[in-house]
Amino acid sequence: MNEYFDKLNTSLFSLLNSGEILKTGMWGENSQFIRINGAKVRQTGIVNDLSYSLTLISNKRQTSYSLTITGILETDKNKLITILNKLRKDITQIPEDPFIVYPKSDESSEEKFKGNLLSPDDAIDVLMPPIQGVDLTGLWASGIIYTGVANSKGQKHWFETESFSLDYSLITKDKKMVKDCFAGTHWNQKNYEAYISSSKEQLDLMDKASIKIDPGKYKTYIAPAGVSDIIDMFSWGGISESSLQQKDSALLKMRNENIKLSPCFTLKEDFSNGMVPRFNDEGEISPETLPLIVGGTLENTLVSTRTEKEYGIPSNFADSNEGLRSPKIGLGNLEEKRILESIDTGVYLSNLHYLNWSDRLGGRITGMTRYACFYIENGKIIAPIDNMRFDDTIYNIFGDELNAVTNFNQLIPDIGTYDGRNFGGNYCPGILLNNFTLTL
Repeated sequence: MNEYFDKLNTSLFSLLNSGEILKTGMWGENSQFIRINGAKVRQTGIVNDLSYSLTLISNKRQTSYSLTITGILETDKNKLITILNKLRKDITQIPEDPFIVYPKSDESSEEKFKGNLLSPDDAIDVLMPPIQGVDLTGLWASGIIYTGVANSKGQKHWFETESFSLDYSLITKDKKMVKDCFAGTHWNQKNYEAYISSSKEQLDLMDKASIKIDPGKYKTYIAPAGVSDIIDMFSWGGISESSLQQKDSALLKMRNENIKLSPCFTLKEDFSNGMVPRFNDEGEISPETLPLIVGGTLENTLVSTRTEKEYGIPSNFADSNEGLRSPKIGLGNLEEKRILESIDTGVYLSNLHYLNWSDRLGGRITGMTRYACFYIENGKIIAPIDNMRFDDTIYNIFGDELNAVTNFNQLIPDIGTYDGRNFGGNYCPGILLNNFTLTL
């Protein structure tokens, strides 16, 4: 589809008038989806999808449009020409943008990451045997995702990657659940079976009667999926330089008061895994790795070119929303087999849910525990706990109360499929906290 993108671009760029600049983008996928319910296949099929976007720039104004296209050249060309003419009319009604980012022409790239995926013909036969005997509901997604950006100044970037994910829940007879996601770029049957086996063990524990624990502070282990949810909050008024400049960031204390997190905590952007393109919507290429918080110290923020223009802070070519695209947390030395004994007495949280800032400037996050969360006593699982609300700060979670970080991490993929399969995911370890506040 890279060549098809070129053909559409060539046609549109040739129609531009003097003073017009056109930016284009294309996204597509060729994916297999399998929907599972009650450990049985309920639906399966192949999705081929393709979309295209146009951004017209003229006289310090810009306007955009995106649409689904067919993959039939003449049909798509005619539709896109109509859209281009519509944008020409619309742009006259738009005010000038003093911080408009004009495209560059001096960078081009092409990256293709080949995975080792199950063939669509074999997927059901491979996936289903290990999950028999339990009530499992889930969605399998596997295949290629690709995207490109270009502009009429001569810039062109292309990226494609192959990946898979099985997002699943195991359900007890009284509707309690264990949730996990097995994902990656290279299929490993032994690892898949180990994931399912571990989930089945947790399911057996969920058959015990749940207990209600009192609100308070507990020594707490948060598994990688829960850590990923907390890290996602850094993309919402956190690591963004624009948010910091507007005094609306959860990291403002780190910037203004030189407050540090734990020396055990390191966060970086790392594009080396090939899960997400390094280029942004402007066609700018981010560094392959960018240290953000190193040993608890804020070293860099995410800075877009628009923010550079507005505040004079050098850009590191973040996306326009200045959110994390490929975050990776540094590992520690806590071994998986020592997690329960390290908790001693406290709680084990497999998943968190419905997070929000309760006090953004204070770095305070609230949310709920969910799925396979347990009370631990003397290093042993006693019983699952009822869902509870938590309320605590990133300065405690990744700072004063951070006891240890695991020596392993887990890919927590972005499993969104609303407009199509999403790129990327978070590489997160588990964390052990001396105290974590459960409120009600």
